[in-house]
Amino acid sequence: MFNDFYPNYYSMMPMYPPMPSMPSKTQPPEPMPAPPINQLPPNFEIEPRLPVQDDINYTQGYLRTHIGEYVKVEFLIGTTMLVDREGTLVDVGISYIVLQEPQTDDYLMCDIYSIKFVQIFK
Repeated sequence: MFNDFYPNYYSMMPMYPPMPSMPSKTQPPEPMPAPPINQLPPNFEIEPRLPVQDDINYTQGYLRTHIGEYVKVEFLIGTTMLVDREGTLVDVGISYIVLQEPQTDDYLMCDIYSIKFVQIFK
């Protein structure tokens, strides 16, 4: 029935040459080169610190300029309770400060986001 409506359909189709036959000889695959083990690029550098830690316009950057000084820090716990801690400022991170307590020489890591007041003694 198809040929009744399109008698020259197959003669209008382009003729493509047959696909060439694949060689029957198979070659073994080449071995993959091993990746280098623990080699760093020759000009490897550690990324610089975040600007928050160095810029004195941020709390972290400003407190970092006072490392080694004796400070009194007041923290807001909940909505109404203020707690204070004193000691030598040892380190300042992105989200914490470290105080060395005067009585025990223990290190106390404190949340920087709950700090409300910092008194720096000269």
